[in-house]
Amino acid sequence: MNHIINSSYLLNHARKFGYAVPAFNIHNLETIQVVMNIAKELESPVILAGTPGTYSYAGVQQIIAIVESMAAENNQQVVLHLDHHHDFEDIHHKIRSGIRSAMIDGSAMPLKDNIAITRKVTELCHYYGCSVEAEIGQLVGQEDDLIVEDVDDPYTHPEDARLLVEQTNIDSLAVAIGSAHGVYKATPKLDFERLQKIARLVDIPLVLHGASGIADSDVQKCIQMGISKVNVATDLKLAFAETLKSFFLEKPGSTDPREYNQLAKAAMADVVRHKIITCGSAGRIYSVE
Repeated sequence: MNHIINSSYLLNHARKFGYAVPAFNIHNLETIQVVMNIAKELESPVILAGTPGTYSYAGVQQIIAIVESMAAENNQQVVLHLDHHHDFEDIHHKIRSGIRSAMIDGSAMPLKDNIAITRKVTELCHYYGCSVEAEIGQLVGQEDDLIVEDVDDPYTHPEDARLLVEQTNIDSLAVAIGSAHGVYKATPKLDFERLQKIARLVDIPLVLHGASGIADSDVQKCIQMGISKVNVATDLKLAFAETLKSFFLEKPGSTDPREYNQLAKAAMADVVRHKIITCGSAGRIYSVE
């Protein structure tokens, strides 16, 4: 059995049956362990997403080996995903290494250039059996080393989304409807009407980035309107970091990572459980086999 799979079947199943597959950004061994173990516990499909910075920090082959070995031990099939990748050769290297889900982020480019690079990456990825996510519209905030502070028109235009999908043959599309990367400075106000228009024009699963900090009810409303993949990063990082900060305030002399990392992992596990329940993906793993 292939334990690392592409995302196409999972996301299309989610779209058909009205739930979303959660995609958790992984940053270290502990994050991978927590996400995979809680997904197994709740019988949920799951996507492990890594930005270029994450793969550079931990190593491409090392991440693949850890995920593959854990999936084999847990008898799981999981999606290991390239999140917010921009470079064609970098994507090529990673999918040749065994990753089967990639995001090409050309959202900062003019539409015609976004279409061109997305089409090129899609042709490559599909040759290897790798699914492709693209993005149109820009989310403000910080993702890895990419900082978007202000954009004149950050939202996804429905007609542009239709053109990109029709001309590239992508498998899923990330849309900008008012969410952001990182910690929100104010309560996010999502453009549900825009999401409805996009969902009517494109016949593929849609992706919500920047879901950390969005109210559960709003995430679920997005899912009802066509979102099939929900990205979570900041909530996991906050749970891990804040738990460690509190621990060292109480025990500044502690030096055993097996002690303090267990507490941080427990805090992340609560986040993962909550997001899986919010997305409605618990118990879905057997229905997609």
